[in-house]
Amino acid sequence: MTHVNDPAVIERLLRTKGRWAIVGLTTNEWRAAYDTSLYIRDRLGMEIIPVNLPADPVHGETGYARLADIPAAKQPLDVVDCFVNSRKVGDVVDQAIAAGAKAVWLQLGVIDEAAAARAAAAGLDVVMNACPAQEAPRFGL
Repeated sequence: MTHVNDPAVIERLLRTKGRWAIVGLTTNEWRAAYDTSLYIRDRLGMEIIPVNLPADPVHGETGYARLADIPAAKQPLDVVDCFVNSRKVGDVVDQAIAAGAKAVWLQLGVIDEAAAARAAAAGLDVVMNACPAQEAPRFGL
């Protein structure tokens, strides 16, 4: 079955202050994650946690190599925002489920129907193939 984004879920995730783990966020200013994460933090008022393989800090925030490395003091994760290739996102979604995240957000062009179905079956909200910075203005944010 094809996942269809629920506008009410998108609006709730964008309006409700929370903790967003940004998977694939690096210091590379040319990557979409770099500016989008600033938007999520500075415009939407969310706490962001960079997740990247070298565990580099980004935007002055401590980085972690995997979701499982994020300390309990920074849990629960409200949203796991996935800036990874569609072929790799299934593993990230499984990590989000294991970490007890409340939602997964797969960015523009990141599509994995099976992973979205697993997340939904585990009780997570799912947004797929969408960007928070593009969706927020639709809701006056």
